[in-house]
Parts: sequence; structure tokens; C-alpha cells
Amino acid sequence: MPGDPYANPEISHFMGSMEGIPDFRDIAETPAERAARQSWRASGHTVLDSVGRLLPGLCLALLIAMLGRGFSSTLAAGVFGFSGFPISPILLAILAGLLLRNTLGLPAVYEDGLRLSIKHILRIGVALLGIRLGLVSVGTIGLMALPLIILCIGTAIGVVQLVSRWLSMPARLGTLIAVGTAICGNTAIVATGPVIQANEDEVSYAVGTITLFGLVALVLHPFIAHFFFGGGVLEAGLFLGTAIHDTAQVAGAGLLYSQQYDAPGVLDTATVTKLVRNLFMIAVIPIMALVYQGREGQGQQGTPSLRALVPTFVIGFLAMVGLRTLGDFGEEPFAGLLSVEQWQGFIAFVSTLSTWCLTTAMAAVGLGTHLARLRGLGWRPLGVGLVAAVTVGLVSAVGIAVGSWALGGLA
Repeated sequence: MPGDPYANPEISHFMGSMEGIPDFRDIAETPAERAARQSWRASGHTVLDSVGRLLPGLCLALLIAMLGRGFSSTLAAGVFGFSGFPISPILLAILAGLLLRNTLGLPAVYEDGLRLSIKHILRIGVALLGIRLGLVSVGTIGLMALPLIILCIGTAIGVVQLVSRWLSMPARLGTLIAVGTAICGNTAIVATGPVIQANEDEVSYAVGTITLFGLVALVLHPFIAHFFFGGGVLEAGLFLGTAIHDTAQVAGAGLLYSQQYDAPGVLDTATVTKLVRNLFMIAVIPIMALVYQGREGQGQQGTPSLRALVPTFVIGFLAMVGLRTLGDFGEEPFAGLLSVEQWQGFIAFVSTLSTWCLTTAMAAVGLGTHLARLRGLGWRPLGVGLVAAVTVGLVSAVGIAVGSWALGGLA
């Protein structure tokens, strides 16, 4: 009947609600409300949207990193009675991430945060590692690593090219796996792909191959290094920095070794070695592009820009090294602006922050690795990747052993 309030169809939306508090049907903004926002209000809304997309994955990776550290400490004190970690927290974080991803799977809501952890949190962690070393230390490690780096790069490129031809694998795919193995993992592959006109499948296959064997090396190589070099910090760091493909994997392996065997210097040596190796992209990628163009008669003219060939985190690492060098210069840090205690406290804080960034990123690597996809690469790329990984590891180990023997003999 007209005027009857109970005849209003909207009344059904209030049934079952608390008295005086209706159940909101649309808590989020309507499209019209979003369109009406301008200037700082629109910017603020974009920030809130980004936070909402990034937090789930970032928090999940951080939670797994914290659980890995806590579980490792529990094993140490409560089970084995050790004062240190019997199993590296970063190894537990990686394995937990892999287990979760490949059993329960991950909803799409976590993807953006995990991508942030792998791409940016990792790079921040690597850059912050520079605070642990002064310029003299970096220069010394870099000069000692340089001959070994050149030997491993030359061997990797030559062996991969030969095996690729023997297996009749496409030349572009072989070139991508070669630069990925020799220099900088996925970064080198992404930089080289456009230069030789590689298609998306070839880039994906190369990235998958490097990811698979790099992940295996991340877990195994710290223990192999300790077995072969008997706890030698310099030797283990050089081995991890030259025998593992990607910067993320080297950082993870260096941290794993440092935690497992209480040898923080290994992480420093491995990081410096890998960053020096990364700089060879400036020379090797243009050369590989010219070689491919001459053999195949195709490919882009020109090479990636210098900015694309020098990752930002390398510059950040060197900036932190410079900051450490300036702070350590003289009797008082920065001409007395900080006390020695304050400066040492800052170094310790940045080092701890770097460790947490790397552990969180490694948990995200585990969470982002879908093993079923890696199985679909096919046997040829996997065969080439296996031969490349084993060859580079052997060349690195033999080169370090010969170098140590020669220096010992000279001494």
C-alpha cells in the first residue's frame, strides 16, 4: 500500500544487522568517487592502492624469513644444544617457500609483493652490504678475483656454444644461456635478448634454465665450498661468486655459508666477486651480439645502454663502500660529526637490515619458484644448463686451488 515503509525493497538490506548499524554493501569507493579524486587526493589513493597490493606478498615473505630464523634458533638451542645455527635460517626460508608454493600454491594476491621482494628488496640488501667493506678491501678482493672471473667467463661461453651446436639447439637460445651462465644470470639474459632478436619463448627458456641450476647451486655450493676449501673464507667466497649464476643466488649462498659456518667474510667476498663479474656485461654482451650477428646475419644494430648494463644495485653498493671508507677515515668518523660508538652502531644496523632484506628476498625466491614449470623446459636447454653449471664450478674450484698453491709456493 502507498506509504507503507515495509513495502520498501531496500529494507531487506537492513534485516539481520545490528540495530542502527546497517550492513554496508559497497565499502570500497565507486568508480564515480574514484574519478572525482584529483591532485593530492588521487596520489594518496594510489599509494593506498599500492600498499594494499604489495603488503600480502611482502608480509608472507617476511613471515617465512622470521619463521626460518626462529625455527633455526629452536633447533640450535633446544634440539642440538648448539649456541649457533645448525641449519642456516636462509636455507630454511628457501625450502619453506618452495614447499608452500609447490604444495598449497599461492593465490594471485601475493604476486605483487613477492615480485617487489625479489626485484627491489633483494637489490636494496645487496647495495647495503657495501657498508661492511672499505674501498681498500673491495679493491683487494676485486683484483684477486679478476683472473678467475675472466677464466670462468671465457670457459662458460666457449663450452655452452659448443654444447649448444652439438645438441642442435637454436643459436639464440644457446647465446642467452651462455651469457646467463658466464656473467649475471637473468639480468644478462634480459639485456642480451633484444640485441639478438630473441623471442619470448627463448628468453623464458634461458631464464628458466638459469633459475633452476642457480637455485640448486644456491643450496649445494656453500657445502661444496666448505668441503673443498676447509673453511677458507677467501676461497669459499671466490668460489660462490664465480660458480653461481645470478646475483640473487650468489647473495643467498654467501649468506647461507656465513650463517652455517659463522664466516661473515664469505658473504663479503662472494658479493664483491659477483659485482665485478656483473660489470663484464659492458664488454661481453656487445661482443656476443656482434658474434651472433656475424654468424646469423640478423639482430639489432647497437647494444643496450650503459645504464642497462650496470645494475643500479652495483652503484648503490659502491656508494655504501664509499660511505664506509669516509667514515673510517681519520680518528673520528666524519671529522667528529659522529662518535666511534655511533658509527659502529650505524654499521651494525645497516648490516642487520641487509641480512633481513636478503633473507626476505630468498624466501620470496622460494615462494616464486614453480617446479612444474621448470620441468617443461625440455631436455636440450636443461642439458646445456647442466653442462655449463658443472663446468664453471669445476673451473672455478680448480682455478682457486691452483691459485692458492701458487701463492703458497711463492710465499
